Amino acid sequence: MLALKLGMSIGGSNKPMGGWTPSDEGSAVAWYKNKEGITLNGSDVSAWADSSSNSYDMVQATATEQPAYNASTGALTFIAGDSTNLQSASSLALSDEFTIGIKLAPTATGAVISSNTLGSEFFKIQSPTVFRIKIDGSQVDVSLDSGSFIGDYYLVITRNASNLITLYKNGVAQADTETLAGTADIDAIGVRKTDTNPFDGTIKEVQIYDSTSAELTANINTYLSNL
Repeated sequence: MLALKLGMSIGGSNKPMGGWTPSDEGSAVAWYKNKEGITLNGSDVSAWADSSSNSYDMVQATATEQPAYNASTGALTFIAGDSTNLQSASSLALSDEFTIGIKLAPTATGAVISSNTLGSEFFKIQSPTVFRIKIDGSQVDVSLDSGSFIGDYYLVITRNASNLITLYKNGVAQADTETLAGTADIDAIGVRKTDTNPFDGTIKEVQIYDSTSAELTANINTYLSNL
């Protein structure tokens, strides 16, 4: 039975029978898993535990800034007007290659998906057709081939050993690639700095790795497509 009491943690298992999961990857840095590791304050999320072994748990002690939870879909609803967000006590640092997978449904642009609240680094839906990444004071914009970032879909963002950024939307690599070096620091989901550019919409899952490969990207895309 779903636990709705204050401070009670809920979880389950959505691993496909015999299928790949992020726990199969030694390079998994953090995994905010759909329907797992959720601590509720009534019907709102006060914590989303890291399902990897690294304990980068995302928490929010301020009740008015806690995202709402949909127990049926496992989606967390972030409301820009309330600056709902989750933050980690320690920053996750990606200094070299990385791969990030996200299942989300944004309802507005100018919205930060994840960030470093102290250093103003972020992964952001800048406009309906532009995804912006800022690392160590430098930023790049990646444009969609077609369509919009508003809607229900999944993204995979990769950076290889040559610092080449590639964006996949619904499993399709976008033609616009950019180069961006530096250490990407992440300590929040849904906001940048103090209540800046808050995310509006839902997020079902976030996966973060400190490696990149064609096989890993394909596995994440397949996994997220089934959420």
